[in-house]
This record gives sequence, structure tokens and C-alpha cells, in this order.
Amino acid sequence: MFFRDFPKLKAIENDINAALNAIIEAYENNGKLLCCGNGGSCADCEHIVGELMKGFMLQRKTDASFSEKLKNAGCEDAEYICDNLQGALPALSLTGQSAVLSAFANDVNSDFVYAQMVYGYGNENDILLCLSTSGNSKNVVYAAKVAKAKGMTTIAMTGANESKLSEICDVTIKVPETETYKVQELHLPVYHYLCQEIEKHFYTD
Repeated sequence: MFFRDFPKLKAIENDINAALNAIIEAYENNGKLLCCGNGGSCADCEHIVGELMKGFMLQRKTDASFSEKLKNAGCEDAEYICDNLQGALPALSLTGQSAVLSAFANDVNSDFVYAQMVYGYGNENDILLCLSTSGNSKNVVYAAKVAKAKGMTTIAMTGANESKLSEICDVTIKVPETETYKVQELHLPVYHYLCQEIEKHFYTD
């Protein structure tokens, strides 16, 4: 259905599904997703995290055992709390860490703002998702290099051209456009598809 609705993306179906499988595997191994990008891609990172950290297309009930844990912690309103929580797929947008971003850019080097956070937050079972329409954004490229050194899986979403990220990353989704706004217009349905399929995998009975 997805590739029928977006026929331009059919040519990169294998790369999209490789990214999907990598993220699912990371979550199955108690990993998390870190995202970074600039400008419109920065906003896309926040969007992706919003779809993963709460219900997207499905109702995500909390684990039944969590109500008991709340009761054991002395919460008289355990059921009410559980009714208002949703299952979460751990994801963090590095673009939203304004104190760290501004401090590091001011005190050290703005090219390494995301690399510093990958160094601090990243673990071996985690994923770094790099969004860059050119694939050559310095701060995103350095983040990918640090992620590789930490044993993380790296996924890039770029435009059609070969780039520094496509050389570095384990998976690169190169949407078939080169103009910035057109690349971004195709990134959105790709990450919505990824979020939807990841959610289905973990929250469909």
C-alpha cells in the first residue's frame, strides 16, 4: 500500500526496509533511537520522536504488570495512571537539547554538538538516525562517525546524491530528489512508514 501511494519510493524499497529491520532489532535488544539534523530536518527529528514515544496509529496500552508495580510503590491511583500512559518506543531528538547544543557550540565547536551527545547518550545497541538533505552536514557527519566508533547502527536519510553520510552509514535512504524542499517532502512519508511499521511490530496482538 505504501509503495503504491508513493511510487517514487519503490526504487529504494530495500533500503527503507533495511532501516526498518535495523530499528526493530535495536528495540528488541533494549536499544533506543537517537536522531539529528538541521533546519527542516531538525523539525523532522522532533516529529519522529513524537510518533515513537506515544501512540501513533494504534492504541498502546501499558504493560499489565506496570499497574502492579505502581500499587507496590504505594500509588492509590495506579489504574488511573495506567489508563493515561501509553506504550513508548524510546527515542530522543538530539536537536531538542538546547542547553547542551548552545553551551557546546559556544564553548567548544558547533560542528561537534551532535557528536558530543552521541558520545554521551549512545550505546552499542542504539540507532543513530541522521537526516540531511545533502548528506554532507558537518555536525551530522561527525555524529555518524562517533556512532560508528561506539558500535551503534547508523541510518541516514538524504537526497539522491552520493554523500559523506552514504559512505559512512550502515543504511542510507536516498530519496529520489535533490532540491532541499523536495527531499524533505519525501522524507516525511518515509519516516511515517517506518514509525507505523515499527509500532505495528510491537503493539499488534
